[in-house]
Amino acid sequence: MIEMDDTDRKLLAALRRDGRAALSDLAITLGITRATVRARIEKLTQSGEIQGFSVLTRGDLAESPVRALTMLAIAGPGMERIRRQLSGMAQVQAVHATNGKWDIIVQIGTDTLEALDRVLGDIRRLEGVATSETSLLLSTSRYTRT
Repeated sequence: MIEMDDTDRKLLAALRRDGRAALSDLAITLGITRATVRARIEKLTQSGEIQGFSVLTRGDLAESPVRALTMLAIAGPGMERIRRQLSGMAQVQAVHATNGKWDIIVQIGTDTLEALDRVLGDIRRLEGVATSETSLLLSTSRYTRT
């Protein structure tokens, strides 16, 4: 891990807002030269701080117009088994381990609300799932495919 300064953090924030921003635009925004922007992006990429760049298309979201996050509390020692089962479900886009009230957050994408309801039923029936809470994703302003 490299030591980042305020300029690096501002550069990352600008790239998060617009990953396709021109180097010259970034230079103006940050008050540094274009060569410095390029060098910092290369440094952040080589160090692994920047893991990559992605493109979000209309089709990426249209394939799963109904999206939700489901938080799960797991009872007993079944965490890894449940994570494997969730990862095997076609509608599950990501499985996140977390801390706090919930043990796992599941990102789900389906084509209809009825399909989402079926998936939620399947998840709730997994042995070891104690409680769950689901929130529908109504809009997305920034999306990164994992």
